[in-house]
Amino acid sequence: MSVEIHPTAIVSPKAKLADGVSIGAFAVVEDDVEIGEGTLVQPRAHIASGARIGKRCRIFVGAVVSMIPQDLKFKGETSFVVVGDETTIREYATLHRGTGENGKTVVGSNCLIMAYVHLAHDVVVGDHVIISNATQVGGHCEIGDHATIGGVCGIHQFTRVGRHAMVASSSRVVYDVPPFVMAGREPFRYEGLNLVGLKRRGFPPETLKTLRDIYRVIFQTGLLLPNALERVKAEFPPSPERDEIIAFFESGNRRQFIRGQFRGES
Repeated sequence: MSVEIHPTAIVSPKAKLADGVSIGAFAVVEDDVEIGEGTLVQPRAHIASGARIGKRCRIFVGAVVSMIPQDLKFKGETSFVVVGDETTIREYATLHRGTGENGKTVVGSNCLIMAYVHLAHDVVVGDHVIISNATQVGGHCEIGDHATIGGVCGIHQFTRVGRHAMVASSSRVVYDVPPFVMAGREPFRYEGLNLVGLKRRGFPPETLKTLRDIYRVIFQTGLLLPNALERVKAEFPPSPERDEIIAFFESGNRRQFIRGQFRGES
């Protein structure tokens, strides 16, 4: 395979383009860029210095990857945007570089970043994540594997969204969202397990029951969070899911956690 570059595109000779890369009309690829095999960059996209893009990605019209961060602390340091394999970045999405020397904004593999999404500096997005149209993600946020973020959400800086969680459209996400749950409404709160997503990914019924019972303790008993976690440790045997929930709550130090009354699930 060879690299295809439209005659109107501006591509630095210093950029590293693997076999099968295609650069569309009027696209710009700056000096310090690496693009993996088979990736498609559509017309008028702008790939700035510091971009490290994986294999077989699709970057749509007008998307901007690796512009300098909108952060007053940034003083021109070398920093990066790292995108995994087979990730799609739709029209006019913007992914900004990390702040600080060798800082990174990271998007995993097999993600879908929809149109007009903004990922600010130092955001970390896991694998198989969907972020829907026009969602704005503040600096230093973390979004775990298989999470789904609805459209037109605003996610406050330093907020975490756990693995397999789902955030409802138009949410004002100002609290950490633990793994395996749905969150939404106003005020932003716990809305039950992400049952549809968990079933699609093959979680067995006994695991779903355990998750449901753990979150009943955390969100329904009225216990203070440290006491609720101690009760979870005492009443539920160790498992990957139990331990992940406990670790998520015990590692929080920037944002408060969502709250909410358990409403029952089918």
